[in-house]
Amino acid sequence: MTPATHSETTAPTAQLTALITGAGISTADRTGWIRVTGEDRVRWLNGMVTNSIQDLQPGDGCYNFFLSVQGRIQGDAYIFAEPDSLVIETASAKLPTLIPLLDHFIIMDDVELTDTTGTQSGLLISGPRAASLLQQIGLPIGPLSELKRQKLFWNSAEITAIHAYSPLIPHFELWADADTIANLSKALLEAGATTCDEQSRDLLRVLEGTPLYGTDIRDRELPQETAQTRALHFAKGCYVGQEIVERIRSRGNVHRVFHGFRLEGNLPGPGANLEADGKQVGELTSIGAIPLAETNTLQLALGYVRREALDRATPLSYPGGVATPISLPFSTVEALKLQTASEPSERA
Repeated sequence: MTPATHSETTAPTAQLTALITGAGISTADRTGWIRVTGEDRVRWLNGMVTNSIQDLQPGDGCYNFFLSVQGRIQGDAYIFAEPDSLVIETASAKLPTLIPLLDHFIIMDDVELTDTTGTQSGLLISGPRAASLLQQIGLPIGPLSELKRQKLFWNSAEITAIHAYSPLIPHFELWADADTIANLSKALLEAGATTCDEQSRDLLRVLEGTPLYGTDIRDRELPQETAQTRALHFAKGCYVGQEIVERIRSRGNVHRVFHGFRLEGNLPGPGANLEADGKQVGELTSIGAIPLAETNTLQLALGYVRREALDRATPLSYPGGVATPISLPFSTVEALKLQTASEPSERA
């Protein structure tokens, strides 16, 4: 199921403009779900991840890493509490390895893992106008705060709504049966939303500076290297890989850190090395050519760089150009100066 057949004819600039100044929709067809049940589920899962599961109340969520005993990241997920279960939201491609990894640690615990990915369909809606469009079609989601999940009803159909992580613009997820999601998509398009493809959403991800597991976060990264402190809790008790995380914390920093860059020169491919004074000091992991007008682009990248190179403000280069470190998220809507005029924004 796709939101609309006209997505292929919507220009990339118009799609990105819709996402960051209006509202853009797309299907959530790369998301996987694991339901965790059993009397020991909270204690057990709290010992498997880097954030505090024991503090979650029904409807609450938090971002987490799964670590090896050496402290290397094996996966990431958002975990939400329900009255009688915990639900893990992660990339569907990760499920074949993540479920066996978790199952290996169920010893004498009353815990059961169930892959529920195929039981629901999802729709993503992002942008400053997302909440108002949902309100317009009769789905009042505005008061829902970030990383909260709630049940709503729309035309007698039950929908699970999530206010997802929103570093630059609001992001919402809607989960229901396939027919309901198709009807929601149609209603939102008629209300003024724009269908957006995977490429435009990935450009938005680069703008927001959000690392993607498998691209920016690999199984060799340590949690503090990713700059995602939102995934860490330092007073929750023991968990797999905690010793390494605490050791890094006691030392005060890591040698390399995830960062954003503005590129001038040829557009490189992912994996391009960063150099300073003729020595390799990092790598670029995500590259984005952000369309600003008919022929202009803003070249941005995410990647890792050694901390000393940042601290000394050493000029950085990559094969074919120069990389300038820049804060994340990269820009506000005003700074982008997109070709399409901005709509009035209303941050949920």
